[in-house]
Amino acid sequence: MLARPPAHEAPETEEVTATRVSCDGGGSALGHPRVWLSIDPETGWVDCPYCDKRFILKEGAGAH
Repeated sequence: MLARPPAHEAPETEEVTATRVSCDGGGSALGHPRVWLSIDPETGWVDCPYCDKRFILKEGAGAH
């Protein structure tokens, strides 16, 4: 069973199928440098350290 993300409200969430994701804050004027993040399959989620966007691993997805 995957761990629940922390209770804070993420400004944006995205369900993904891979454990490695990138985030650039949307590329607009409010964007940030592109960072690559790894989702721990045990927790099933990761937050971007720049914009707090939360990436959640879809049920049944594995490492790609």
